[in-house]
Amino acid sequence: MVDFAWLIPVLPLLGFLVNGLLGNKMPKSLVGIIGSGTILGAFIISLTIFLGIKNGEFVSKTIEYFTFIEVGSLRIPFEFLLDPLSAMMLMVITGVGFLIHLYSISYMSHDESFARYFAYLNLFVFFMLLLVLGANYLILFIGWEGVGLCSYLLIGFWFKNNAYNDAAKKAFIMNRIGDLGFLIGLFLIILTFQSLSFNTVFAKVANGWASGNYIIFLITIFLFIGATGKSAQIPLYTWLPDAMAGPTPVSALIHAATMVTAGIYMIIRSNILYMLAPMTTDIILVIGLATAVFAATIGLAQNDIKKVLAYSTVSQLGFMFIALGLGAYTTSYFHVMTHAFFKALLFLGSGSVIHAMSGEQDIRKMGNLKGVLPITFVTFLIGTVAIAGIPPFAGFFSKDEILAKAFEHSPIIWGIAVVGAMMTSFYMFRLVFVTFFGSFRGTEDQKHHLHESPLLMTIPLMVLAVLSIVGGFFNVPEVLGGSAWLEHFLSPVIAKVGTPHDHHLSHSTEYMLMGISVAAALVSIIAAYVIFVAKKTVPNEDGSYDSGFQKLLANKYYVDEVYEAVVTKPLNVLSTATHKFVEVSGIDAFVNFVGEAVIIKGKYVRYFQSGNTGVYLISMVAGVIILILFNTL
Repeated sequence: MVDFAWLIPVLPLLGFLVNGLLGNKMPKSLVGIIGSGTILGAFIISLTIFLGIKNGEFVSKTIEYFTFIEVGSLRIPFEFLLDPLSAMMLMVITGVGFLIHLYSISYMSHDESFARYFAYLNLFVFFMLLLVLGANYLILFIGWEGVGLCSYLLIGFWFKNNAYNDAAKKAFIMNRIGDLGFLIGLFLIILTFQSLSFNTVFAKVANGWASGNYIIFLITIFLFIGATGKSAQIPLYTWLPDAMAGPTPVSALIHAATMVTAGIYMIIRSNILYMLAPMTTDIILVIGLATAVFAATIGLAQNDIKKVLAYSTVSQLGFMFIALGLGAYTTSYFHVMTHAFFKALLFLGSGSVIHAMSGEQDIRKMGNLKGVLPITFVTFLIGTVAIAGIPPFAGFFSKDEILAKAFEHSPIIWGIAVVGAMMTSFYMFRLVFVTFFGSFRGTEDQKHHLHESPLLMTIPLMVLAVLSIVGGFFNVPEVLGGSAWLEHFLSPVIAKVGTPHDHHLSHSTEYMLMGISVAAALVSIIAAYVIFVAKKTVPNEDGSYDSGFQKLLANKYYVDEVYEAVVTKPLNVLSTATHKFVEVSGIDAFVNFVGEAVIIKGKYVRYFQSGNTGVYLISMVAGVIILILFNTL
């Protein structure tokens, strides 16, 4: 099936074209079948490629289709790379993406722009598949920019709401800031290696480039700036919580299987560069650790069901960057994969709750939903246990692997990360207990309409719940009797460069770390149970706070307000002044002066055009005389 790899992105592209051009003329059922069916077809082809690599038919294959750009000695082909990393990413994108498409058929069934929604969703998946299939940085960058465009279209899908449009613009602009860094990194790669192809660049780097080289540092730091925007790290993270403006399945797609993982994928793909840039990896480690803890503290005080999940995504992405900063690239990808399962489950579960609550997203107006939404409750609980890191659920294996790598590097970093993990357990179970336990706090009309979601929504929940339970078994560590299968599978992609983190922990230390991690998560869960179930505490209404720190968390440290004051307002003042003094008083005034001068000239010169031949003769003679006198003098 390698020969049909080109169909993997082309099928969603065809779905986009058909639904985008003809969708309004087709029944919704057909639109849904085309939208979901194209992703299923891409999944089947991806599965055969994955199995081919797993069974040893090939390890890595680059497929060149045509020359894309050729300028002088620089040649950039349109080429795909099939290897263990791209195969795993294809499986996650198309597999989870298909479940989200299937869920969307029912969730969006009453929307008047049903066909446009599926067209955008297919286009989103197309660009993400192009991103992970690209065998060079340019094809990756095309997919990179494409998912940025689609996020703008989907976040602002309900464009009649100006607040949603603002959220879409915020996501688009903040990602463009990061993408400028990415572009500079690409130009540096071209200048340094005269190529953008992974095979060429990585081969040249492996052939004699020393660790700490300043060119490698510059390339990696600029690429990381791009990843900071795309994968929502400090300081470019604030767009991601606002991305909740789009339909809930869009949130699942952005947060779980596609856009936010692009930055992590790019760094894993470029791992040989980062292994030779210790200063960059130290920066990544600090940024990841700060983001993981910072976002977790904000999640403690959020009351919008999707905002809680959004900040948990930012925090979990921070954990992935911690692993990258430690040089644990397989570990980072492992958490990407497990996170895709349980975060897609949690977002789709929140969509099921919102669907039952007639659009309500405030958990303070919910309560006691576990009886009327049994499937949603059980699956949502499974996703919550997984993200909390309770064994044997998926999050336990990937999160504890990150914590173990952190302990190898520094017990202090490990301790800070454990605190972040504890907060994750607390705010996620706070979400569960306030939403599904206690007494119902909604309106009578909402109570009357409470019902479990239809099968097209609950089936994806159940499949994702199973994956959230078993997903961690892809990389069971040796200390627990596993073979670390994922680590061996991805080993051809991860460069073998010596790092200071090559030593391993003893089994007794690993058991101790697991025990502390699980105990910390259980303590957080018990604390959340006591506060929100036993004591029946309901989070305060907006504007009412028990302390100044709670107010600070509820208002997200006022980071958006700081950006507004420090960045947005000065830029608005500058643009207003530039408009007034440069454009209006300068450029426009000059252009208008030229136009008015021409009009005035025409107004008076026209009198010389009398039509009298005698006047023209006299004028001609006078002109000749003047010229003669001028030349004489």
